Amino acid sequence: MGKVYGGIEAGGTKFVCMVGNGPDEILAEVRFPTTSFENTVQQTVEFFTPHVRNGSLAAVGIGSFGPIDLDPHSPTYGYITTTPKPGWAQVDFYGEISRALRVPVAFDTDVNAAAYGEQYWVPENHHLDPFLYMTVGTGIGVGAMVNNRLLHGLIHPEAGHTFIPHNREEDPFEGVCPYHGDCLEGLCTGPSMAKRWGVKAESLPADHPAWQLEAKYLAWGVCNLIYTFSPQRVVLGGGVFGHPGLIDMVRQQIVKISNGYVHSPKMTLEEIDQYVVPPRLGNQSGVLGAIALAMTLDKP
Repeated sequence: MGKVYGGIEAGGTKFVCMVGNGPDEILAEVRFPTTSFENTVQQTVEFFTPHVRNGSLAAVGIGSFGPIDLDPHSPTYGYITTTPKPGWAQVDFYGEISRALRVPVAFDTDVNAAAYGEQYWVPENHHLDPFLYMTVGTGIGVGAMVNNRLLHGLIHPEAGHTFIPHNREEDPFEGVCPYHGDCLEGLCTGPSMAKRWGVKAESLPADHPAWQLEAKYLAWGVCNLIYTFSPQRVVLGGGVFGHPGLIDMVRQQIVKISNGYVHSPKMTLEEIDQYVVPPRLGNQSGVLGAIALAMTLDKP
């Protein structure tokens, strides 16, 4: 059998594991709920084990929910660190996978992996830099390609925890973030919508006022990213953006909020649909990005 690569999109709600060589050559894929650390790692290892035994698995990439430690000189490199997810704080995720599979392992955030996947596999994105991917689901994360490299720093981008205008007379909701209350993630995730409105986001009708509020909040978040990074393109993914029409509402709000300050044709209502876009890889951006990260380990 020829050489293949593994990808792990490790989300706080579900894991996606894949073996293949790209979007057009997926050999195996599995999705399962994120349960305890031990059980989830065991399921992950069992999926890849046949490809280890036959000698075809060259490397594995991991895109993980966080926060995570990306400093290769740190004693806790590869750990999931201060996550509020029970049983997952301060666990050696990278180490467990590396020791079990005994192949090279690349490790980054789930949204960095998604950003990398959208730029690596989608030809029209190849030369766009900076390039951002924002996901809105159980949490909010932002991945960034800057100067043709995934952005790391003190830790990694945590733009989901930035703050936006919150008019408490219009929206008295306190937010759900256990660290910050009404940060962007505290106001705009699927769980925050469910707690604010009493039903899951997918159950809210299209004309519910929840969606206009959601669009405005997310547009503020995206505008802050545009002002900070000056990206060539912003990709918006995640389960919340599965609501029909939400991305168009966010685009309209971005143009309104920016008020012509960023002087670029891409920031007009006529051009913004080529600037703020859904993921071309659909719900496989993260896991295909993890495969692309694995491939970088196998280059001479």
